[in-house]
Amino acid sequence: HVQLVESGGGSVQAGGSLRLSCSASGYTASRYCMAWFRQAPGKEREAVATIDGFGWTTYADSVKGRFTISRDNAKNTLYLQMNSLKPEDTAMYYCAADRPGRGYCYTGWDKNGYWGQGTQVTVS
Repeated sequence: HVQLVESGGGSVQAGGSLRLSCSASGYTASRYCMAWFRQAPGKEREAVATIDGFGWTTYADSVKGRFTISRDNAKNTLYLQMNSLKPEDTAMYYCAADRPGRGYCYTGWDKNGYWGQGTQVTVS
């Protein structure tokens, strides 16, 4: 049984920091593409950052230089360090991971991937 569970969200003032965690169980998620997505009320879901099985990362332009995605492979856990937070970062943040197979992030992988329930981030 595969599960992804996010934690670490909360309310912070602009300029503050948070670290989100995504604990995976049921398979070795760190071998495959993993990502953080976010969705604000009334807006489309967007990819924030990705990391593939080789450790290569990508970031949305809006968070470059402020957010860092990383993994602890021994703990099978994904992280998102968020610094210099802005009110525009307010959203529900979701962890996602590709199913076993490919080790890189490819177009459409998230359509068949595993998803967590989300953790709320509010910046005021």
